[in-house]
Amino acid sequence: MANREDFHTMPGHLIRRAHQISVAIFMEECAAHNVTPVQYACLSEIARQPGVDATRLASAVAFDRSTLGNVLERLEAKGWVDRRPSAEDRRVKLLHISDTGRQLLEAIEPGVVATQKRLLKPLAPSDRKLFMRLISEMVEGNNDVSRAPMGRTEMD
Repeated sequence: MANREDFHTMPGHLIRRAHQISVAIFMEECAAHNVTPVQYACLSEIARQPGVDATRLASAVAFDRSTLGNVLERLEAKGWVDRRPSAEDRRVKLLHISDTGRQLLEAIEPGVVATQKRLLKPLAPSDRKLFMRLISEMVEGNNDVSRAPMGRTEMD
């Protein structure tokens, strides 16, 4: 059995800490825009896939559908996203980024880029690509055990 000090060096603990740090840096870099990392991910994907439905969006950003509903309500309330009924099935709402949402994405892009640079800054430049390759392999290799597996679902 591991002793108490060991948890500080466990991958799960370090990944959780890295996530906390990532969110903190993002919130600093994008503070003027009142947007969260999850909201940014959703806006980016909606801009990339205009007319995506919430189920496909949830898969694309690897977020559970019920929580995503709350995020979409906030995005709509802020005027960043429009929900429109599908022509094929009026019960399905299709998501479109608004002009205000598009302007927000443009405005926060420097902060998003700065966040990524700050996250990797402690690593030697020669280790940054290796780190990204390894963490990508780890995430992809464990995707199926996630409560919200990521799927790259393109619209038909």
